[in-house]
Amino acid sequence: MAWWRRTRGRSGTRGGDLSSARDHLAEFVASRRGVEAYVEPATNVTSTTVVLIAHDGEWTRRALPSRPQAFETARALGVPVYDVNQTGYPARMRAWTARQRREGPA
Repeated sequence: MAWWRRTRGRSGTRGGDLSSARDHLAEFVASRRGVEAYVEPATNVTSTTVVLIAHDGEWTRRALPSRPQAFETARALGVPVYDVNQTGYPARMRAWTARQRREGPA
């Protein structure tokens, strides 16, 4: 039980700062081009999350309190938003992640 109490505060919505998640997402959109949003459903382990993916495949993920709020936040950022269960992830995201693994830390 103690482990569960400690981990619940690590999410962006369960005790974390929602405004910092929104600020991070807004900064990502402002500093990159061709950004799209993908809403991931909540699981037993994580909250609903939004993944922002730039034109080159660079991505970031932040937790939000609910699915409707995730879609609303993405739309407020002015980017196209998709349900990842219906569209899947774009190949450029997987390619970017694979490049990062090959190249290692900067």
